[in-house]
Order: sequence, then structure tokens, then C-alpha cells
Amino acid sequence: MNKDEMSFTDSEKLRKKAEEKLKAKLVKKEVPTVESDIKRLLHELQVHQIELEMQNEELRLAYQTAETALKKYTMLYDFAPMGYFTLDSLGTICELNFTGADMLGDRRFALINSNFKLFVSQDSLPEFLVFINKIFSGNAKERCEVMLGYDNNPLCQVYMEGIVTGDEGKCLLSVLDISEFKKGKKI
Repeated sequence: MNKDEMSFTDSEKLRKKAEEKLKAKLVKKEVPTVESDIKRLLHELQVHQIELEMQNEELRLAYQTAETALKKYTMLYDFAPMGYFTLDSLGTICELNFTGADMLGDRRFALINSNFKLFVSQDSLPEFLVFINKIFSGNAKERCEVMLGYDNNPLCQVYMEGIVTGDEGKCLLSVLDISEFKKGKKI
């Protein structure tokens, strides 16, 4: 289909296409002759019905396109090989992917509304707090390395990059486990 065939947001184009389709239908079947007012009303209803059918088809195609994009980007986010987090200004986890949940050692939905600071080891906490403060006080991307852990139980060494989004004022945080690199092993 070309662009003109699917551009039904312009009412004049839509009406013209509907009129053409109706004429094609009427050629195929005989319409009994009736008074001109009834014919005109019938014609208007038929044109309107075809307009609605065409708009419905366009909406169906747009819905399919949106569903395909949603599946694609859900897969990209949820199953990415690095942890993705969305934090508010207090450090509360608003969203995270499966890799991020795995890094923190818990189920994804159990971690939502937890404070990310609780998962940073005591030794790395000062560096993390400086990192978070820089992110929320500026517009630039910030980075740091910290050790994740809780209750004196180290989880992994990570490299983080974060930036605050414009309208929502939330921090988008990407977290990469670099424990193996720090040990000097090849992955």
C-alpha cells in the first residue's frame, strides 16, 4: 500500500476514497430506484460506513505496529545483559529489569520501591552518594564504580552510568557487573 492509500486522517481524502469505493460497489449490484432524498441519505450512510471501515483498518494496522514495537522494546529492556534501573531523587527503585534484579539478588517486583542505597556496600556508599547527588544536581551523564552488597555480604563490583530524564526528573541508571574484569579473568 502506498502512503496516499493509508492517509485517512485528512477528511477530504477519506471522503473521496470512500466515494470511489461506494461507486465500485454500486456498479456491481443494482440499487432500486427510490426518491432522491432516500437515495441521498442512503448514499451518505454508505459513504460514512466505508469511511469508518477504512479508519478502522488504519487503526488496526497502527495497533499492530505499536504492539510489535512494544514487544521488541520490552525484550530489549527486560532481557538486556546489563542492569537497568529507574530511580527517583531519594534513590528509590521505580523500575528495573531482570538483570538488575539478579545483580541485587532478589525478585524484580520485590525490589520495586526499595532504596538502591541499601544494596551498596558500606565501603562504597560515600562514593555512590556523591554520584547520585551529581546526577540530580546536573544535566550531564555521571559514572562511578561501586561494590554492591548488603549485610556485609558483597554481591559484585559494578560500573554505573546515570542521567536524569527531563520531564519526570528520574535517574536512568545502567549497571554492569565488572567483577570478572577486576579479577583479571576473561569473560
